[in-house]
Amino acid sequence: AAAVWMQYVTAWGALVEQAKLGEGDFVIVTAASSSVGLAAFQIARMVGATVIATTRTGAKRQALIDAGAHHVVATGEEDLVARVMEITDGQGARVVLDPVGGPSFEPLTESMARGGILLEYGALSGEPTPFPLFSVLGKSLTLKGYLYSEIVSDDAALDRAKAFIVAGLESGALKPRIARTFPLDAIQDAHRFLESNDQIGKVVVTV
Repeated sequence: AAAVWMQYVTAWGALVEQAKLGEGDFVIVTAASSSVGLAAFQIARMVGATVIATTRTGAKRQALIDAGAHHVVATGEEDLVARVMEITDGQGARVVLDPVGGPSFEPLTESMARGGILLEYGALSGEPTPFPLFSVLGKSLTLKGYLYSEIVSDDAALDRAKAFIVAGLESGALKPRIARTFPLDAIQDAHRFLESNDQIGKVVVTV
């Protein structure tokens, strides 16, 4: 239960409620080993979309495939735009879900399909995020800032989220992945584990 709420509501709100992700779509999921990233894989599969996960190195490639990504691009080792165009037969991805921003923003938009939408839900990079003017103009892209609070503050949207998530949990299509569980008295170890960036999935602290 602790591993369900935030990740699935966040991913559902962006992908289903706002981007209208559906059958035949390609979606790029960055920071893919995060809990929201993994939730996005499962939700995308539920609606018939194809997931392109990005990660910095190939170290987590197999784990991400095992977690539900159809394709994995190691951005520190591969050309993101070339790989996405190869995977999508030159069309690009209609949807991007990104919590990073920074210098990766421009190649992400270059990887998108005409009329696509990029949902930015974080600023993990800490570096300036350039505005990709030519990609936005040339492809008629939508770039949208997205917050979890947009869903939880809207009763009707939250009801739709709950119905989708409960149905997914009941069918087994949604399966929360827990990286590790720590007792409360080991909270410092839990934080160190998070800072290591070795986790794939949720870190749960038991009280």
